Parts: sequence; structure tokens; C-alpha cells
Amino acid sequence: MTESRIYRYVPHHWTQQKLTGGPSSGPIKVADLMPADNVVARFNAWFAVKVTNGVGTMWCAYAFAAIAIVSLPGAIASHSAVTLVSWVSQTFLQLVLLSVIIVGQNVLAAAADKRSVATYNDADAVLHEAVKIQEHLAAQDTVLESLIDKVQAARR
Repeated sequence: MTESRIYRYVPHHWTQQKLTGGPSSGPIKVADLMPADNVVARFNAWFAVKVTNGVGTMWCAYAFAAIAIVSLPGAIASHSAVTLVSWVSQTFLQLVLLSVIIVGQNVLAAAADKRSVATYNDADAVLHEAVKIQEHLAAQDTVLESLIDKVQAARR
């Protein structure tokens, strides 16, 4: 872009970073947020993701439901409402809902990620359109400066 006597464009620092391919030149990914400072932190994060991915499946929820149902006859045979309520809340719900909630969170996170990428792409497009507008305005400034120079020369 050419400098103008009429207006001096100073881009915002985020815009400058984006245009030069700086550190925030793409949407943030999970890998960008993983610890990189030491081996133990990296292992713990890796292990937590693996366990979450394993437990966060409907197949795991079905397996947990099957495990919980194994103890159901004992809870029924106790003839105690307290034991049955305890089985439902502590055994079945905790085991099964854990996996189901993780699956739901994964689905919601995937939708949020898609929205985030779309928002990033929209912002990127707006940034590039704004740059083109600045270039258009700079071209107009050049024409206006030329006209101003001609008018001033004609007055002399």
C-alpha cells in the first residue's frame, strides 16, 4: 500500500500478525494447548486423552451397563429400597452416565469446533476484505491528491 498525504493507515497488531503469518495465523487446535515443558506433563496429558477417548464411547457405556446389571439381582434380592436406590445411583447411573456424558460432550465439542473454524474463516475473510478496502482507499487518495495538486496549481 502506498503512503498518502491524506491518511496514514496503521494496522492493528492482530491484523499485522495475521497478514505476516504470525503465531495466531490459524485456529487454535488441541495439540497447541498440550503441555510441552516436561516429559511427565506430556505423558499425563497424553494418557488422560487416551482414557477419555476410551471411556467416552457408547460401547463403553454399554459395557458399564452390562457390568452394573450383573449386580442388579443382588440389589433386588436384598428386599431393601435403600439397597436398590443405592444400586441405581451409585452403580448404574455413575458407571453408565459417565460414558454417556463424555460422548455428549464430544459431540458438543465437535459442533463448537466447527463453529469456531467457521468464525475464524469469517474473520479471516473480513480481514482480507478490509485490506482490499484500504488498498482501494489508498488508490482514491492518490487520485484526490492529484486533483488537489491540479486545483492548487490552477489557483496560482
